[in-house]
Amino acid sequence: MRRYGALQEEALSSVARRLVAPLPDSPVVMDVGCGAGAMSVPLVSALREHGGGVLVLVDATPELLDAACTAARAEADGAVSVKPVLADLATEDPLSFSGPVELIWASRVIHHLPDQLRGVRRLVSALAPGGWLALAEGGLETRFLPWDLGVGEPGLQDRVAAARAEWFTLMRENMAGSVRLPVGWNVALADAGLGEISAFSFVVDHPAPAKHLVREWAVDRLTWLAEITGPYLHAADRAALRRLLNPSDSEYVGAREDVFLLETDTVHLGRRR
Repeated sequence: MRRYGALQEEALSSVARRLVAPLPDSPVVMDVGCGAGAMSVPLVSALREHGGGVLVLVDATPELLDAACTAARAEADGAVSVKPVLADLATEDPLSFSGPVELIWASRVIHHLPDQLRGVRRLVSALAPGGWLALAEGGLETRFLPWDLGVGEPGLQDRVAAARAEWFTLMRENMAGSVRLPVGWNVALADAGLGEISAFSFVVDHPAPAKHLVREWAVDRLTWLAEITGPYLHAADRAALRRLLNPSDSEYVGAREDVFLLETDTVHLGRRR
């Protein structure tokens, strides 16, 4: 998570400034599903530039919450109050604290909830009148491998992406209490009672030749993809992945200079009336 956050830092800093700019003085901002703090630090920095405020960090994993809180407080420099909340949005109510929230940021969190629309509505209920909800969900498929790797058949990443989509569909279907959300995020935000709905996308671009951090991230990413997509891939593709993830192999992805990172994420915005 820290490697990925470091690679997203520049783009997320721009997003944080954009989201904080229209807020009132001394706003309360919440980072739901903060992880290791990839967005927490940019939000603190944006709040400092805005004159200060409060940042509430919410996560269900104590180690991640501690890491995010430590990093955010180091950036706060006394100008921003950082408050950690250990809670799981799927089963608990992490939003019951004093004070209205002017901005809630939730990145790749809602799609893990059994009832996604209910989760959005719970976030909306914590907003102050005029407060903003920013959901980072969707975008374009992350690309990081050449079309022809010289290992297996060309187009491996596209086949892995298709297998990941199949895995995701089954993951949602097998989730206890799962409820489908058969609409786009703009419609979901409107159904949750928000207005002034819009969206924008941001790009994370680290072209080849790859810096070492990109290659380390690529190993992490491909390892995870191999784990979840294995049952849905042809044996030849599974063999290609084993070679790419073998540090002793000449085609090891962690040593390739043609690895890159190109990602486009979309932020969906709505305002409480």
